[in-house]
Amino acid sequence: MADESQPAAPVPPDDPGRALTHVRPDTDESLRHIGIVGDTYTILVSGQDTAGRYTLIDMHVPPGGGPPPHRHDFEEMFTILDGEIELTFRGVTAVARVGDTVNVPANAPHVFRNATDHPARLLCLCSPSGQEEFFTAVGVPVANRTEPPPVLDDAGTAAFIAKATALAPQYRTELLAR
Repeated sequence: MADESQPAAPVPPDDPGRALTHVRPDTDESLRHIGIVGDTYTILVSGQDTAGRYTLIDMHVPPGGGPPPHRHDFEEMFTILDGEIELTFRGVTAVARVGDTVNVPANAPHVFRNATDHPARLLCLCSPSGQEEFFTAVGVPVANRTEPPPVLDDAGTAAFIAKATALAPQYRTELLAR
């Protein structure tokens, strides 16, 4: 439905400086695979590809995996491709299964985890983009879409938490207490 309060504007001309993005997450060697919080996130489409409009991330979440409670000022949508995740949104927990799509509104506190004994795979769309840069800043590069990040000892975990907490505001994200 068109917004009647705004006059219709013509569609802008094509920008030939922007290219078609076509990736294959299991074989494309140009993709960034980031290990973070025990998960592996593959940046399929970055903000650089979309003029900052969105980013699309392929998430491999092993049993027990998932981020800590957090919130951010951008929309985040998940489509479950394999397995299932337990999502807690504003204190209410639900399970999302294969084929389900969940949209998390900007600024809402949430957390998800894989509560099963099988890996889960999610597509995560963030709009506008930027979340991929946060993951790159705090995570570690890994070789492929399913390679887990190195296991951190207590000192490594503390250093990761300190780094993520310090950088989160630069990426419009707030980490919340468990």
